[in-house]
Amino acid sequence: MEFSRRDFLKISGATSACLALKEFGFDVASVHAALAPLRIAYARETTTICPYCGVGCGIIIHSVQGKVVYTEGDPDHPINRGSLCSKGSSVYQLSANNPARLKKPLYRAPNSNQWKEVSWEWALEKIAEKIYTTREETFTLQNDKGQTVNRTTAIASVGSAAMDNEECYAYRKFLTSLGLVYVEHQARI
Repeated sequence: MEFSRRDFLKISGATSACLALKEFGFDVASVHAALAPLRIAYARETTTICPYCGVGCGIIIHSVQGKVVYTEGDPDHPINRGSLCSKGSSVYQLSANNPARLKKPLYRAPNSNQWKEVSWEWALEKIAEKIYTTREETFTLQNDKGQTVNRTTAIASVGSAAMDNEECYAYRKFLTSLGLVYVEHQARI
């Protein structure tokens, strides 16, 4: 590599200028940090609702190629206006990037002390089977007074705090169609 006198003067001058600026209190590290590309530079933004409590704060999720890279409060959301509580600000840890997150359902057989990994298809079939058999065994057409009630009291539901109004409406309609009367909401405020 050839190194001319002009190249030497350019490099020496730039180095001297940087050292002088550093001596005057100018932080060169902050310049490097500002010039580094952001994690969310080409990320796709998706709005969602925080899953922790019943307040329903808005969150913006930034993802690159389907992988969550950052989360933040939604400043346009009417409830939280961009601010998040300590639990909401840690929602990034819930993402699929977390190595401790369960990715397959676990099943523990009755009277067993061991959990085993099962497929989603098996788990959903098992849930549907349990709902069907319990409903069929305990469904009541009429009460003691002879009034038509069409209900089951052997199944209860505790709803999700992360559901919006439309999801809650559809979920409630589904539960009512099954004949459930014990339907609650799980808002931890």
